[in-house]
Amino acid sequence: MSTLLLVGALLVLVVASFATLSMDLGAFFTPEAASTMLEFLDGFAPPDLAPAFLKKTAFAALETLSMSALGTLLAVVAGLVLALPAGGRWGAVPRALVRLVLNVLRSIPELVWAALLLVAAGLGPFAGTLDLAAHTAGVLGRLFADALENAEPLPEAALRANGAPSLAAFFYATLPQTLPQMLSYTLYRWENNIRAAAVLGVVGAGGLGQMLKYHLSLFQMPSAATVVLAMLVLVALVDAASFALRRTLTR
Repeated sequence: MSTLLLVGALLVLVVASFATLSMDLGAFFTPEAASTMLEFLDGFAPPDLAPAFLKKTAFAALETLSMSALGTLLAVVAGLVLALPAGGRWGAVPRALVRLVLNVLRSIPELVWAALLLVAAGLGPFAGTLDLAAHTAGVLGRLFADALENAEPLPEAALRANGAPSLAAFFYATLPQTLPQMLSYTLYRWENNIRAAAVLGVVGAGGLGQMLKYHLSLFQMPSAATVVLAMLVLVALVDAASFALRRTLTR
């Protein structure tokens, strides 16, 4: 019964959301809209394939990849540290306080973090990396904490009862149970951070996003098309690598 009520409430919210939005869906299917869209897309062809520009785009792609990888790595370290008290291992009060911190970290969108950190750290990939680390730490910290809370407590309790130190019991009993799940969460967030890093570049955090904003603002559509293609290739490569890693870890 409770499940039916929950599904019904969600359906009501969806219908209310569409009802309160002034959406003119018919405008998307008019001949004028189709003509304007085709004219806009025609400006992107052919993409700029000059060797010098391709080299510049490849460097920006590596910068975007570096931002996402380093930001995710910092978030994993911070998330694991925060997950220990957030998982209830140090009592109810530290759990509530740290979970509040995690809620704040992940509730602030990446673009808001970028606006704050660009003021503090200046333009460039450093601010983008810190931005991704701050938001992702909130997400991973919550996921890691839930994984630790749901882990079977008896193996760790048995080691501690036999005289093992608390930290050693955690590393040998609880962490191995949750490590595959944590690695899966980390890889998924890395995929998301690739896309987020490309968007953050639009606000001055470097990488492909900054190139895209620059060329679009100057209406250099062929160059913008090359940057968009580079984004697609980068996301596809990271998705494939993440999928391969997940399959290897779950075997």
